[in-house]
Amino acid sequence: MKIRVLTLFPEMIEPFFSSSIMKRAVKKGIVEYEIINFRDFANNAYNKVDDLPYGGGAGMVIMPDALSLALESIGAKGKRVIFPTPSGRLFTQQDAQRLKEEDELVFICGHYEGIDQRVIDEYVSDEFSIGDYVLTSGETASIVIIDAVFRLIDGVINKDSLSCESFNDKLLEYPQYTRSLRYCSNSVPDVLLSGNHAGITNWRDEMRLKKTMQFRPDMLSDASLSIKMRRKLINITDKEFLEDL
Repeated sequence: MKIRVLTLFPEMIEPFFSSSIMKRAVKKGIVEYEIINFRDFANNAYNKVDDLPYGGGAGMVIMPDALSLALESIGAKGKRVIFPTPSGRLFTQQDAQRLKEEDELVFICGHYEGIDQRVIDEYVSDEFSIGDYVLTSGETASIVIIDAVFRLIDGVINKDSLSCESFNDKLLEYPQYTRSLRYCSNSVPDVLLSGNHAGITNWRDEMRLKKTMQFRPDMLSDASLSIKMRRKLINITDKEFLEDL
């Protein structure tokens, strides 16, 4: 996959591509990247890329001139161009799964009060929000989306590590414990020390259901649960109901 990032602050993006798992993916040739400072395309004396919005209002808006020239320089029309914005559709794991099939992704990092709508209308294929909050820069949000996508590409991470992650089947991941048997007076659940693989699987399934019920009950209505998992959910719900009485 080739990832292109259009930004005013390349120094915010470069460390992500040159660190940790992404660094290894780039070295293996699984991912290529290009960081483009669209200020370089400004054709005015001060390399100005922002202006006051028509109609008034607080803050500055990125003008279409330099940004559209930068997009044209990479042939962005017809490509998957992503603009992270608080006013976009909520980005999900399912979106990450779809995007990882693309050969190329282009990201526009907004700043200030956003970018001129005409650029969005002309080039952008996806407007994504990473959550119900506002960030100071589109660089942070772009890195979040890129990270969610690239790790799903074949060869980046072991497939076994991805199989039971949160959101894959609309359930959250079960708790994890390491070799320290006791920590802060808390001990590792006995079942994980038993060597009983069926018992461990059963415990992990129950923990996934309990954790999802606790933190993201909204996900359960869309979860594709087997009959066995549905029975577990009913038993857990009934037990907690009785305990509350």
